[in-house]
Amino acid sequence: MRVATRLWRVFAVAIGLAAAGQARADIRIGAVLSVTGPAAYLGEPEKKTLEIYTADINSKGGVNGHKITLIVYDDAGNPNQTRIFGTRLIENDKVDALLAGSTTATALALIPLAENARVPLINFAGAVQAVSPVRRYVFKTPHTDLMACEKIFEDLRQRHLTRIAMISGLDAFGASMRGHCQSLTARYGIAILHEESYSPGDGDVTAQLAAIKATPGIQAVINPGFGNGPATVARAYRQLGITLPLYQSHGVGSKQYIELAGAAAEGVRLPAAALLVADKLPDSDPQKKVLMDYKTMYEQKTGQPVSSFGGHAYDGLMILLDALRRAGSTDSTKLRDAIETTRNFIGTGGVVNMSAADHLGLDLSAMRMLEIRNGDWTLVSTPGH
Repeated sequence: MRVATRLWRVFAVAIGLAAAGQARADIRIGAVLSVTGPAAYLGEPEKKTLEIYTADINSKGGVNGHKITLIVYDDAGNPNQTRIFGTRLIENDKVDALLAGSTTATALALIPLAENARVPLINFAGAVQAVSPVRRYVFKTPHTDLMACEKIFEDLRQRHLTRIAMISGLDAFGASMRGHCQSLTARYGIAILHEESYSPGDGDVTAQLAAIKATPGIQAVINPGFGNGPATVARAYRQLGITLPLYQSHGVGSKQYIELAGAAAEGVRLPAAALLVADKLPDSDPQKKVLMDYKTMYEQKTGQPVSSFGGHAYDGLMILLDALRRAGSTDSTKLRDAIETTRNFIGTGGVVNMSAADHLGLDLSAMRMLEIRNGDWTLVSTPGH
């Protein structure tokens, strides 16, 4: 049974403390995640992933012989709560690093805290603002909304579709992705003929989609957004009998979207991490072993299908642990430097190569174009497919 949402609810996991009652573990990792609330489908798999793998690492001796304490707070998607818990982790819990920020809004609330305290932060937000401009102590694992627009526009160009409409969420992520899509139109020869928007809590977008349907010349529709909104859009889209190709963002990279949209999800395309199609990749794909190992572990431990969001947390934790091993210390500057020099790290999001100018370390090839068929993800492997 799902525990009722309470902004103050704390999920604290003291993993690695000795049975004799050791006061605290050697390495302290803090997380502020949207475990409950409207972004729970992001935060819940992130929390579970961090718990599963922290326990697994500790059972194998920890990092450089030191065990890990993982401290998780639930912000329920509220940026004000994020600030409170982020401050608590830094000032009271004295964490060595942060793996936090399920949404763009919550990640942006954490960034100044981490920078001011000089505590390394790896966040899980979708918008490019969560990693650009580059801040010294801030990193991120998910592909950006800018990359998502580029991937969608590449696919549109391959399909010879150049006249589009957009219906965008008014949340921080939706607004950001909308702006980036607008900025790319000239480069890709795309014309936006009509735009509509919706608030995160809107349960009906029929009027907005009817206006799009009535606009002559439109060949495809893009929906920048996350949460329940994109499923609401898909259902109304089909109810109105719109047959144009519909594109979603990587913000719906969870089976929960397919379940919420139902039959209306059929044929929807989206750019996403290869994790969603791990079992459909050729054995020669360099990511496949990592993806299948994570998929197997997560699904065995939780009984739930993987989502790209849990994968973002896995990548963040593994990048951090690798940096801790290489730094040989929890000193914030040494740890920050080690994260920044991450090279050839194969994660669920792609092959990561960070630098002083790039605290994401992924290029456009890390995203795959997927299409939903028969209630499952399929890989769009050929141009114009």
